[in-house]
Amino acid sequence: MTSAEPATTAADLADLLAGPVVPAARGLLGCLLTAGGVTVRITEVEAYAGTAGDPASHAHRGRTKRNAVMFGPSGRAYIYFTYGMHWCMNVVTGPDGEASAVLLRAGDVVDGLAAARSRRPAVRRDVDLARGPARLCAALGIDGAVYGVDLLGDGPVRLRPAAAPVPAAAIAAGPRVGVTGAHDVPWRFWIAGDPTVSAYRRHVPRTRR
Repeated sequence: MTSAEPATTAADLADLLAGPVVPAARGLLGCLLTAGGVTVRITEVEAYAGTAGDPASHAHRGRTKRNAVMFGPSGRAYIYFTYGMHWCMNVVTGPDGEASAVLLRAGDVVDGLAAARSRRPAVRRDVDLARGPARLCAALGIDGAVYGVDLLGDGPVRLRPAAAPVPAAAIAAGPRVGVTGAHDVPWRFWIAGDPTVSAYRRHVPRTRR
């Protein structure tokens, strides 16, 4: 399998994640993520190339305690806390020592709907349960405790290949959401027409009075 082909087995998925971040991001669409009794089908992602000239990446300035897991091995969970209230999850990609990761932006709940609803009781529509990176983590019950977990193993968070790989023609691409650096780089990928994909919002810098 080449890094540009869809992953249909666990070995394919491991190979895909060990390669460049952009093909890995595209290949994660349609994959299944399970945690806390809930499974989502991944419908939207964003690629971040780490120290390789990507100022939007958390690893752009080098290794820190927060981003250390991004430097490998691939297939691990990079979890971070944002806005003082939300958890977001990335899948680490690439060879050891070359920080890169894919942010999981949205998913469709395909199993464990009752558990997802119990964690997000204010949500009226099921398509909104995991529509956005923080909402996805909330629906799955994911928090900082799973930082560094091997997603390809049998741990508390498990990533598995898509039951039916998403055709290349069904994948759309565009700018990443809410980043200050390299915000026009078209490294956000989503399943075209899927109602669980989040709304695009370009980052607007705050002006000082």
